[in-house]
Amino acid sequence: MRNIIMILLLVLLVQCCCSNTGAISTMTTSSSVGSAQVPAMFVFGDSLIDVGNNNFLNSLAKSNYYPYGCDFRAGPTGRFTNGRTFVDLLGNLLGLPYVPAFADPNTKGTRMLGGVNYASAAAGILDETGQHYGERYRLSQQVLNFESTLNQLRSMMSGTNLTQMLAKSIAVLAFGSNDYINNYLLPSLYTSSYYYTPPAFANLLLNRYTRQILALHSVGLRKFVLAGIGPLGCIPNQRASAAQPERCLDYVNQILGTYNEGLRSLVNQFNTNHPDAIFVYANTYGAFGDMLNNPAPYGFSVIDRGCCGIGRNRGQITCLPYAVPCSNRNQYMFWDAFHPTEAANAILAWRAYNGPPSDSYPINVQQMALI
Repeated sequence: MRNIIMILLLVLLVQCCCSNTGAISTMTTSSSVGSAQVPAMFVFGDSLIDVGNNNFLNSLAKSNYYPYGCDFRAGPTGRFTNGRTFVDLLGNLLGLPYVPAFADPNTKGTRMLGGVNYASAAAGILDETGQHYGERYRLSQQVLNFESTLNQLRSMMSGTNLTQMLAKSIAVLAFGSNDYINNYLLPSLYTSSYYYTPPAFANLLLNRYTRQILALHSVGLRKFVLAGIGPLGCIPNQRASAAQPERCLDYVNQILGTYNEGLRSLVNQFNTNHPDAIFVYANTYGAFGDMLNNPAPYGFSVIDRGCCGIGRNRGQITCLPYAVPCSNRNQYMFWDAFHPTEAANAILAWRAYNGPPSDSYPINVQQMALI
């Protein structure tokens, strides 16, 4: 009950922040987030947490135009939502300023000390995932980009200080969604579904993911939040292809089980094999599923279509430049064909930060920050 009350308070805060289009309350700006609980946050992932890296790439996957960012203080920045992303909100809870995009030329010097965001729309665990969108920083490249940041940080602080800073900082990784919706589930463009059964494909992803996670550990990161994949069969894009668009695609959701269960098992394995570090599994699927099954307590009245988009479920064509979005954005779970609204992101961030082991396993992010 206490957690539900806190989540509702957070949703009310978001609603207040978004009540005026294009404005965000000063309660959540970087100058008022409170004392930092960790030195920095380093972010790796896809469009769910991209904060503008693809603006600087030759990519079709961009969101640096209105109405994206219509409820964000800085306007359209390359965030794939109406306001803040999951990592923006998690950073707020940790007392951190917004973490800048790696590709932004201004991300240098002291701007990197609070962390860097390497996430890139259309990126996947597999190098080929999302290639039909053009350039993107795939997982392997994001790890190399982090090592580039380390080279710059080494010129700014002693080796001891850098080691301590990395050990106390939090790394957030959110991958896998594109490996399904922009690879395995697109047989007209990718051959992976011809060669791999769903369990075999999940194991392929987990093996490749493990290599890169351990590479990040080898260069000094010690606190990892590994987000599972949400119920992709329920996003507007997938519902739009269903015979009954009001229903989720059960097959799509079912094939994610091996991946999510395997990632949770990997967390146990990592924690056993690397006692100098802490790995946490964020149960995105469970948190999203709860909102889908019980939307009213969270303030949602629309869960099956996007706030901005074209076609069935507003999910066949995603949000185009200067399209008119819905006005009651905080009642929508989905902003466009693929991505959550800020209101949904706020709930996901709160549950990762303060949730029980069913949300964040084996400990939550707030507890991790204290270690």
